[in-house]
Amino acid sequence: MIRPVLLNDAEAIANIYNEYVVNTDISFETAPVSVENMRARIAELSTEFPYFVYVTEKGEVEGFCYAHRWKERAAYQFVVETTVYCSVKRTGKGIGTALMKHLIDACRLSGYNALIACITGDNTPSINFHAKLGFEKVSHFKKVGVKFGRFLDVVDYELLLV
Repeated sequence: MIRPVLLNDAEAIANIYNEYVVNTDISFETAPVSVENMRARIAELSTEFPYFVYVTEKGEVEGFCYAHRWKERAAYQFVVETTVYCSVKRTGKGIGTALMKHLIDACRLSGYNALIACITGDNTPSINFHAKLGFEKVSHFKKVGVKFGRFLDVVDYELLLV
C-alpha cells in the first residue's frame, strides 16, 4: 500500500536511507542521518511537496519517495527533483516502480511540468529504472562528488509531464 508520509515514519525512512548512505555511493551524504533530522526533513518537505511511503500489510515501511525543489529561483517553480529509495532487502520487487508511478501522478496533479532525477553516473540500475519510466538523460556532470575516496559523476534524467 502506498500512502502519504507521516512523521512517525521517520525512523523507518532513516533506516532505509542510511543503508545507502553508509554502504553505497548512491547517496552523496557521507554520514548517517539521525531520526530527528529525518523527521525535520519530512516535516519540511511534506508540507509543500508530494511525499509517500510504501507500507506492507504488516505496517512496515519498505520504501519512500518524494519530490522537492529543483532550484531556488521562482522561474523553476514548475520543476521538481524526485527521490526514491527502497529497503535494500526489497529491491527488485516492484516497490520502487509503484512508488515512482504514484509520485509522477501526484506531481502531474500538482501542476508540475517536469521531473528531474539526479543519479550517480555509474548507478546503472537507477538509470535503467528511470529510463523505463520514460525519463531521458539531459546532462552529465563529471567528477562533481567525492565519496569513499573516489570522484563520482552525476547524470540528470528528465520526465516531461506536459
